[in-house]
Amino acid sequence: MADPTQQKYKIIRKFDAGGMAEVFIADAVGAGGIIKRVAIKRILPSLVENKKFVAMFLDEARVATLLSHANIVQTFDVGESDNSFFIVMEFVDGASLKGIIDHLAERGALIPMGAAIKFVIEACKGLDYAHNAVDYRNKPLNIVHRDISPPNLLISVRGEVKVVDFGLAKAASQLEETDPGVVKGKFSYLCPEAIQGLVVDHRADIFSLGIILWELLTGKRLFYGENEYKTVQLVERCHIPAISQLNPHVPQVLDDIVYKALIKDRDLRFQHAADFADALTSFLFSAGLKATSQDIAALVREFKGQGTARTDGEANLADLLVEEELLAGFTIDDQASAADAVPVEAGEAIDTRGWVDDLGFDAPIPEPDSGTAAAAEKKEPSAPAPPPAYGAGPAEPPSLVTGPKTGLLKRLFGGGGKEGDKS
Repeated sequence: MADPTQQKYKIIRKFDAGGMAEVFIADAVGAGGIIKRVAIKRILPSLVENKKFVAMFLDEARVATLLSHANIVQTFDVGESDNSFFIVMEFVDGASLKGIIDHLAERGALIPMGAAIKFVIEACKGLDYAHNAVDYRNKPLNIVHRDISPPNLLISVRGEVKVVDFGLAKAASQLEETDPGVVKGKFSYLCPEAIQGLVVDHRADIFSLGIILWELLTGKRLFYGENEYKTVQLVERCHIPAISQLNPHVPQVLDDIVYKALIKDRDLRFQHAADFADALTSFLFSAGLKATSQDIAALVREFKGQGTARTDGEANLADLLVEEELLAGFTIDDQASAADAVPVEAGEAIDTRGWVDDLGFDAPIPEPDSGTAAAAEKKEPSAPAPPPAYGAGPAEPPSLVTGPKTGLLKRLFGGGGKEGDKS
């Protein structure tokens, strides 16, 4: 029997290959010679025998094929060829948000405020759809992306915003279950409840989008320590400097909206991505700001016209589809020796049960009174030193003093002193 991928898909070239998968640009050939450009992600042959990884890969496909929305990269097909599984996805001619941010940071510039808000509104639409998606029996899928970060948000040359890669998503349809307390995602964009080992829900994605908007408006990193251990501490502490003190062009009302997405107590946050989008839309109208898809598209056109190694939109998409978005989850054996610890890379799944006790802050951080309506509006004072700009060295509030690393943190990050070892 002929290879079905050779019958249906004509491989144009290979995008890239990571430790887990390889990505190709291809043409899907239909009846009558109809051609559609697609991206194909395939498990590396060496991993086909890894049942846990294959199950996770199929989980991603199972979730993605159920989603059809303008703000989500669509999955067209799932198949098996040459004893390996592959996913056929929409090809997005454009760039990632990370590419845009890095490009502007090199020039000391920010995404215009209106365009930044419009971008997040569009991302909210895609996430709200996913959070409320149902299957063919009208049963809720309970999808949580869990890895909302700049590399996983795409912008097309037409200004379309698309959420990509539900490889870490938690959904009711998954075969591969994630144990409670296991964290998946990039440390700098995690929510406090994930660090605490709690079961995360759709409000985790809202928090991550809040981080992104905070960073777009300030040009700085919100939670960024000199190593993963300190980054995790910053997320757990959840200190949110006022945007308006870092960027005087941001009005207080917008500052308040972003802060509501970033409240540590998730019951006080926006409860739905649509609520976050509605608040941002109301701000645009009240402030008289015009922000359209054309404003976002202009950023992509500028980015793609610079002649750098990242000007090819296809290469940017490849960055999003390989390796770290495909890392398999695991649970750490607490009884194992700390001497066997392996540095943890961003994007891996971490078992955080016990982290709260291990963090060892010298003094507790006061929390807002969750029982009052004013709690959502209460803010901590700005950090004595602002967070680092994109590409700058690490910086964190001087008041963040840690105790000795013990238990799980010692096993994850090594060492026993207060400063911790870089990994």
